Amino acid sequence: MSFDASEYGRHVAQVHDETYAHLAPDAATVDDRGLPVAYVLPLRWTDDAGLPALTGYLRWLSSRVDVTVVDGSPPELFARHRVAWRELVRHLPPDPAVRGVNGKVTGVLTGVAAARHEHVVIADDDVRYDEAGLRAVHRLLDRVDLVRPQNYFDPLPWHAWWDTGRTLLNRALGADYPGTLAVRRSTFLAMGGYDPDVLFENLELIRTVRAYGGTEATPAWLHVRRLPPDTAHFLRQRVRQAYDDLAQPARLVASLAVLPALAAAVAARRPGLLLGAAGTTVVLAEAGRRRAGGSAVFPPTAALAAPLWVLERGACSWLALGRRLLFGGVRYAGGRVRRAAHFDRTLRLR
Repeated sequence: MSFDASEYGRHVAQVHDETYAHLAPDAATVDDRGLPVAYVLPLRWTDDAGLPALTGYLRWLSSRVDVTVVDGSPPELFARHRVAWRELVRHLPPDPAVRGVNGKVTGVLTGVAAARHEHVVIADDDVRYDEAGLRAVHRLLDRVDLVRPQNYFDPLPWHAWWDTGRTLLNRALGADYPGTLAVRRSTFLAMGGYDPDVLFENLELIRTVRAYGGTEATPAWLHVRRLPPDTAHFLRQRVRQAYDDLAQPARLVASLAVLPALAAAVAARRPGLLLGAAGTTVVLAEAGRRRAGGSAVFPPTAALAAPLWVLERGACSWLALGRRLLFGGVRYAGGRVRRAAHFDRTLRLR
């Protein structure tokens, strides 16, 4: 179904009713926290392998900011989380009145509506802020409507190293798309949230803020740690992440051109062209690594992953385009999503 922003806006006023009131910690607890910041963590797990690690992080985090976990996990896991986090966070189910195919977005819409501070950090369950990062985001939100930090993987297994090639190229050419954003709650609610029926939810939120007339900060120096996924999850995400480029036509065209260009260079027996392209890609990634103190969190070998990632994206982009043309979209959370994200012009017209 299509997301109705005005309906969401009308519904926000009802979020603090008796449905959620009994789940909230006492207001005095919030006042004792270090920063007037709300931290929204949308969650939907199918197993609890990461529960001890996340609980430890939430224990540290909850002493510094007001944490809300919006948990769309199955009932037995939800109940276990409620017990584990009872003294640490506000633990909510997704608001049933907010519907959409992207469960992360419905969790964010629920959490931001329930937030008790103007400054709101939105973060995936694998993001690990430190206190300096939280304070930096808080200061930036005094001046802008949306903050886009820079994630880095730690630890760095082979597949995280591989994906870091993408991160460095994004840094060199502009800004990366992290697993965390921060917004002003008033702006978020005034613009009616963002569409939960898209795949690339972070791009959708960024573009919606811009379309509304909001301001954005992309501090390349604000490095926020992220835990790497396991190898199986990384492999499952390759085509799905390539599908995101359908919302960025220039990137899609560049990615689709990789394999034809490779084939043409091989057919012409021009290995120098291939070496030159690979070398240029490494140099560009190295520029991204050194930008804004990035060498402190990205190892020197990370730039070498960039040509490998470009080849992977070139192959996966054709597969993603095939999913769109042949099947009408890409599979996601048991369903199929057609739209990666709305274009800027469409959002401005809304």
